[in-house]
Amino acid sequence: MTQHALVVDDEADLLEVIRLGLTRMGMEVSLAASVQQAEACLHSRRFDLCLMDLRLPDGDGLELLQRLAVLQPQLPAVVITAYGNARTAVECLKAGARDFIEKPIDLKALRQVVSAVLRKPSSHDHSSMLIGQSQAMHKLRHLLTRFSHSQAPVHVRGESGTGKELVARIIHEHSGRQPFVAVNCAALPVELMESEFFGYRKGAFTGASQDRPGLFQAASGGTLFLDEVGDLPLGMQAKLLRAIQERRIRPVGADQEMAVDVRLISATHQDLALLVNKGMFRADLYYRLVVLELVVPPLRERLEDVPELAACLLERICLRETCLVKVLADEALHVLCKHPFPGNVRELENILERAVALSSDVVIAAGDLLLPDMEDCDNRAGAQQSPVVGLFAQVEDHEAALIRQALQAARYNKTKAAQALGISFRSLRYRIKKLGIE
Repeated sequence: MTQHALVVDDEADLLEVIRLGLTRMGMEVSLAASVQQAEACLHSRRFDLCLMDLRLPDGDGLELLQRLAVLQPQLPAVVITAYGNARTAVECLKAGARDFIEKPIDLKALRQVVSAVLRKPSSHDHSSMLIGQSQAMHKLRHLLTRFSHSQAPVHVRGESGTGKELVARIIHEHSGRQPFVAVNCAALPVELMESEFFGYRKGAFTGASQDRPGLFQAASGGTLFLDEVGDLPLGMQAKLLRAIQERRIRPVGADQEMAVDVRLISATHQDLALLVNKGMFRADLYYRLVVLELVVPPLRERLEDVPELAACLLERICLRETCLVKVLADEALHVLCKHPFPGNVRELENILERAVALSSDVVIAAGDLLLPDMEDCDNRAGAQQSPVVGLFAQVEDHEAALIRQALQAARYNKTKAAQALGISFRSLRYRIKKLGIE
């Protein structure tokens, strides 16, 4: 099936270059020169990819990303940015963009970015990513199968980095509902929570220049995933409870309520029952959310899954970095299987991303993992700063200094700097973003 891309830019010449590049990749292309034209396209059909300029005549990339989240939530976006505008590009990545590409557009780089993004389609079955043959994972998959066919609210509990959102997506994908809308409750400013959840009407407050749907409207007919729901303030908990009970919401500034149809999946790393006992979470909301409960085990309790999990993550990372798929040496795998992983699967992925970026060989040695000696960690348990954090911070500081030196020596030509460092251009760009180098 032919994939269809939407390209949004007000430079006619650049639009034509991108159109030709994508057409040669076998894609159909729709063009838009403004946010308004892009919205019209998004209302008219479904797309597989959106490339957008950061600066448009009637808005910017961040605004268009917000519209994408409502109109086509699963659509992957790539932003186009002028050289030296990395800070705004990083903001777009945080807002949901999959990648960014700098002007002037290099067709080879464009094809690499587009291919990497399309290899991670938003509509694929996430069940294959729930990896592990441990007893804990077999139990989790069994419960997932049972819960997926129910429409009852599900609460997912687990430590940070265990994969709670992945579990939520699997439940959603087997529910037959669309779309999937996720929100991190801990990241929402308290003063904006009501308008974010329920939307607002034009003129409701200063700056409300047009109607805007909220998360409940965006998720109507599908699933609303409330991550870190335990961080909601009590006032918002009461409003959320009413919306769940009545299946109706009232946008800020609206005269009447409107019906919504959403399935709720919530998650937190905290113990909600304990929060209820402390008076920090409403008991009535707790019983509305925790109808079905899943507990995602921490990685330290299923270390036998590390070899299979690490191999899968390495393949995914190397595909994203467009490099040869690397493998772990036996010694490196042995070290990983003894690591306690306080950051769980997310920490394992970060360790492997760093190893791929730093390793010059297809085989990753134990030293490339940059893990501290565990006995040394135990001996320093009483130190004010964790030796794990301290070592990682020192390594990243040293790495950032080397990258800055290479960039300065190459007069900020990233291609030349990457060659001098002996890493790929994409690896350098990843490290620049990861380390926050301007």
